[in-house]
Amino acid sequence: MRKDTLKHQGKRQQLAKVVESKGIKDEKVLEAIKKIPRHLFMDSSFEDHAYQDKAFPIAADQTISQPYTVAFQTEVLQVKKGDSVLEIGTGSGYQTAVLCELGAKVYSIERQQELFKKTKLFLSKIGYRPRYLAFGDGYKGLPDYAPFDRIIVTAGAPFVPKPLLSQLKVGGRMVIPVGKDLQVMTLFERKSETEFEKTELGNFRFVPLLEDKN
Repeated sequence: MRKDTLKHQGKRQQLAKVVESKGIKDEKVLEAIKKIPRHLFMDSSFEDHAYQDKAFPIAADQTISQPYTVAFQTEVLQVKKGDSVLEIGTGSGYQTAVLCELGAKVYSIERQQELFKKTKLFLSKIGYRPRYLAFGDGYKGLPDYAPFDRIIVTAGAPFVPKPLLSQLKVGGRMVIPVGKDLQVMTLFERKSETEFEKTELGNFRFVPLLEDKN
């Protein structure tokens, strides 16, 4: 296991300042960024870049999201301690760790098998324990564990998957980047059984969310 040093910790403090300067106000989210050793989630050859506010490649042609994007999506979710959160796209596990730091019960789905295996092992090694990690199709959600207080989609979705909306509790929030090449970060708030309020929160770029490609 690679180390987490004082130098790394110093770089994380700087990263949190950068993210804050871009408009993130949620103290708990900023604290999570200061605490989580992001360099351990990346290939050691990228370690020098771990605390820049950038996305980087990881296994299986995926990316570890830009810290600002992770912070933005997390802030929009308004996670409270004890919330059940469904995460679509476990990826490196960095966003998963942020949700765990906030005290959420995290249920996460990853559709790339090698990434799923690697991340599952890695998260427990560094002490993050999501409630459930699933290998499968994120578009379908996890009906067995629904409904969820919060749902976060960490890949660009060409459309909003209906099963995800149906798995959101009334009063719940879902944040999802919607679009083909450029995504619009979109918040859905479930007001009643049949009613959702939709808010668009600006443009982002994500790797695409793929259906059943395994």
